[in-house]
Amino acid sequence: MITKRIIPCLDVKDGRVVKGVNFEGLHDVSSPVELAKYYSQNGADELVFYDITASAEGRRLFSEILTETAESVFIPLTVGGGISSLEDFDRVLKCGADKVSVNSGAIRNPSLIEEAAERYGSQCVVLSADIKRVDGKFTVFSRGGRDNTGIEAISWIKHCVDLGAGEVVVNSIDTDGVKQGFDIELLDAVCKAVHVPVIASGGAGCIEDFITLFTRIPTIDAGLAASIFHFHEVEIADLKKRMAEEKIPVRLTEEYL
Repeated sequence: MITKRIIPCLDVKDGRVVKGVNFEGLHDVSSPVELAKYYSQNGADELVFYDITASAEGRRLFSEILTETAESVFIPLTVGGGISSLEDFDRVLKCGADKVSVNSGAIRNPSLIEEAAERYGSQCVVLSADIKRVDGKFTVFSRGGRDNTGIEAISWIKHCVDLGAGEVVVNSIDTDGVKQGFDIELLDAVCKAVHVPVIASGGAGCIEDFITLFTRIPTIDAGLAASIFHFHEVEIADLKKRMAEEKIPVRLTEEYL
């Protein structure tokens, strides 16, 4: 059985890792290089690096801090923020990324997914979808959760997977930073709609939230979180030990082998 992945997320603004609630009220946390190095050495299965204001500011992702971060880790690194062309894919991959996450760029130009999958392979193309309930409907937001696109989320995700996205990160704006658990309803709907790996993002507050996620949605592939790992509210080794005790397939660190 494929092991469930635990993925810390580095939300980067002006070269620093930040964290907020419901995509707002950002506070400084740490250096992405130091945090990435820590996670790489302490049981994380992958890392996600988001330049969270690149799209909103209409600029390219910062290359220097990304290159330094990529050089400090020995686990897969997914990078996103301001990705709007094949040239952006190429530049980010050359900086050391293993996979490239596209969000607002795909909304503006869905063919970018198809073109990138043809050039680099579907395994390299990650769709990141920021989703919020609007009048009871799962709705896609762009520009770091700032703009309501009016696009229905589940059909959008299915369309992007059909175009070639090999993985989907589902960011629930409703639960982001609230620490009351993952958005099970949304995540279950996405997992039932697509056949590619799905990563849950937004809402983790404790170890039990991950246990609930993997137990209630056995087909989910990974759980992603930020602040609970950044502030040591949950240690990845402790989380993985508990997952193993619950018979959830997981890659254990040497400490628990």
